[in-house]
Amino acid sequence: MAQLAFPTQQYTSENFVESCGAILYDTTRQKICLIHLTVSDLWTLPKGRRNIGESRQEAALREVYEETGYKCHILPVDMRTRATIAGDAADASDVARISRDSVEPFMVTMRTLRDGQGVKVIWWYVAIMDKGACEMKGPGEEGVQTGLYSYEEAERLLYFETDREVLVAKMG
Repeated sequence: MAQLAFPTQQYTSENFVESCGAILYDTTRQKICLIHLTVSDLWTLPKGRRNIGESRQEAALREVYEETGYKCHILPVDMRTRATIAGDAADASDVARISRDSVEPFMVTMRTLRDGQGVKVIWWYVAIMDKGACEMKGPGEEGVQTGLYSYEEAERLLYFETDREVLVAKMG
């Protein structure tokens, strides 16, 4: 049997977690929404596990709403991607190019689970608050507070370097 020429890891379903999250942007106030986990006193970007049968986009929007209480939608963005684009030839080159108004994830985080028992994959989107979201804010998740911050404040407050890298990759 042939072996691949590059490192490969595979995980059964019991050894991976798929999460989705978003940079939540309030275009009215030009602010970014962060969540504050009160028990651990950490500021992070909203994200959480995808449910079986749920699309990644649906999971990102649901998790953002559950954690922040803000209704939102995915913001179409221009991004460089290696994915094929509608209308591409079957043998399209595997090179990064611009996809206009994409609602696909712009970044993925791969995190090793505790004790090396697998991997957590986090798909990242950019989302914007729906019109009137601040006035109709839901309860949010217990033990989670929200705040709206300028880009600079958000970058300073984020506890995890990987969250800062997500923010900088799309907003910086």
